[in-house]
Amino acid sequence: MSEQKSRPPQDRPWESGWGPDTTRAPGTRRLWLAGALALATITACATAITVMNSESGEPEHRAAEPTTLSGSAPGGLISFATPSKGGTHEAGAGRVHSSPSPTPTTSASSAAPSPEPAKKSPKPPKPSSGSSKPPKTPASHGTSIRSVNFPDRYWRVRDGYVRLDRIGSGPEQREDATFQRVTGLADSSCYSFTTADGRYLRHRSFVLVANTNDGSSLFRQDATFCPRSWSPSGALALESVNYPGRFLRHRDFQLRLDPYENSHQYRSDVSFRMVAGLS
Repeated sequence: MSEQKSRPPQDRPWESGWGPDTTRAPGTRRLWLAGALALATITACATAITVMNSESGEPEHRAAEPTTLSGSAPGGLISFATPSKGGTHEAGAGRVHSSPSPTPTTSASSAAPSPEPAKKSPKPPKPSSGSSKPPKTPASHGTSIRSVNFPDRYWRVRDGYVRLDRIGSGPEQREDATFQRVTGLADSSCYSFTTADGRYLRHRSFVLVANTNDGSSLFRQDATFCPRSWSPSGALALESVNYPGRFLRHRDFQLRLDPYENSHQYRSDVSFRMVAGLS
């Protein structure tokens, strides 16, 4: 029977003459496993790169846009529209619109009413060819302007404003109600009116007043009025040259520049007759 010697501890080889086993380095099996895993990883990456490179040669397709839910897709899933051959996709094409909820009637009047467009102000009627020329009045004694619907009242300058007043027998009142009709300052086919002291009748803030001519273009336009003869026979209306569609009208017996209204009252208020001067 061979003599068996107990193997001394590996950490104290000098005590019995035993030396550590150096034929195999510690952890060699783990190193082999790690190397094999690394090699497998590299191989897999190379394979994936090769596959991706082969697919990159195919034509690139545009991603389909998601559309709304349709009846062909399962509940809660989003269907995708197929891109068109031309490469363009029309907005809204391929979308499925839900049908409107049923209503009691199918007539067009059942739809929600659309807002009405803003109403345009009426245009004054064109003067008739037979009455295009206003009646002439004598220029030697001036001109007075009488209201059609208040025939006992005339234009009169009072405190700088032009009003529709009853004129007494006094010379001062009659002079204030007498004007000189001259060629329009801004349009020779229209009229301008001057007072006895040389002032012009003009609209200011759409109110007719008597002012001294300052020579400006604005003053010339404000003091020019064009006759329109659609009014009753022998009468005329005076339209502003720089505010077409606005006529001189008496309101509360104050002469103003008001926009045209298609009413009998308005046409009566803007109708005047030019008569011989009262002074």
